[in-house]
Amino acid sequence: MKSNKILIYICLLCSMCILACNSPIEYREPVGNESDKPSVVSNIRVINKEGKAQIIYDLPTSSNLMYVKAVYTINTGKEIEVKSSIYKDTIEVLGFADTKEHEVKLYAVSRNEVLSDPVVVKVQPLEAPFLKVFKSLELNNAFGGYNLTAKNPSRDNISIIVMKKNVFNEFERDNQKSIYTKTDSIVSKIRGLDTLEQEFAIYVKDNWGNNSDTIYTKVKPIFEQQMDPTKFRGFVLPGDAPQVTNGARLEYAWDGLLGWPNVSFTHQINGGNNPHMITFDMGVTAKISRFWIRPFPEGTRFYFLTTMKRFEIYGSNSPNLSGALDNSWTLLGSYEAVKPSGLPYGTDNAEDQATAGAGFNWEVDLASPRVRYIRVRCLENFAGGTAQSINEIKVYGSTL
Repeated sequence: MKSNKILIYICLLCSMCILACNSPIEYREPVGNESDKPSVVSNIRVINKEGKAQIIYDLPTSSNLMYVKAVYTINTGKEIEVKSSIYKDTIEVLGFADTKEHEVKLYAVSRNEVLSDPVVVKVQPLEAPFLKVFKSLELNNAFGGYNLTAKNPSRDNISIIVMKKNVFNEFERDNQKSIYTKTDSIVSKIRGLDTLEQEFAIYVKDNWGNNSDTIYTKVKPIFEQQMDPTKFRGFVLPGDAPQVTNGARLEYAWDGLLGWPNVSFTHQINGGNNPHMITFDMGVTAKISRFWIRPFPEGTRFYFLTTMKRFEIYGSNSPNLSGALDNSWTLLGSYEAVKPSGLPYGTDNAEDQATAGAGFNWEVDLASPRVRYIRVRCLENFAGGTAQSINEIKVYGSTL
């Protein structure tokens, strides 16, 4: 009996398959097959913006309406089409490179892709973001290279194209120095250049192929050298935090050796809860470009215990022997170390370890004066205290 039921079931299944195969394929017409033009959009309002414009309108009452389309030509000569669904009453036209008046044609489009008559709308965009970036460009000589800065308040996608001369004495794009970003404050610090004068050509472009003018500028990187650590001496002043008593010394911060006990440690209890300071004499007067600091790892954890998180570095030529942090000192920079991974305290991943193990470069403003004495002031360590540790410190700049 059971086998008979199975046989009947199989026969029924085969019959259904045969019927399905013989059924004609159903053709579905587009919804609404009329060829009548939709009515036009109406009650047009325009809001001009930077390099673009927002067009607001009332939709026609056509029941077969699918979307609204804007057609216009940008400065490069390219025709652009932008679409907006019937669930919106606005459309945005972008990519303009000037503040002149431009015509935009608006079409209401049916489900059968039938276009209404065009409605011509005139827009007059404000200054394009890429032009604002171009006008704000600054290129300044720096130690071993140059600093390029610009402002992009609209956070538009822009490219700053940096060109240098090739062997044929022709300018070509340098992809290593060019910048592609949408950040509002653009900073590019190029290092490792020869101190000979070099010429660059720079222009700005946007995602629509619009280009600014090109500026031609010459750069003469400032000579940079490492200050000789054999000339460094501790210069302990009143108010400086005492070092730990179990081996670490201030001088170990520049001895070129890593690991315990070759590290400078201040003592949290004896040093108190105020920011801990250490002071040393470089033995020469120099214009400082940057400090390289490698934190001391507790095992494999760099962002831990007395590693400095927020700190300041001061310079002086004639420090007040009272130890006061007064106008005999110049603030060379305020800094903050950030763990790349963002992992919780006490947990470092491979990226964190590699970044800190390579040491951090902390740059000094070029306007800072020449100094001889250096003071490091820890405002907060990663444990939340103010004690500080430095496995190694190197000072760069020029004595010329």
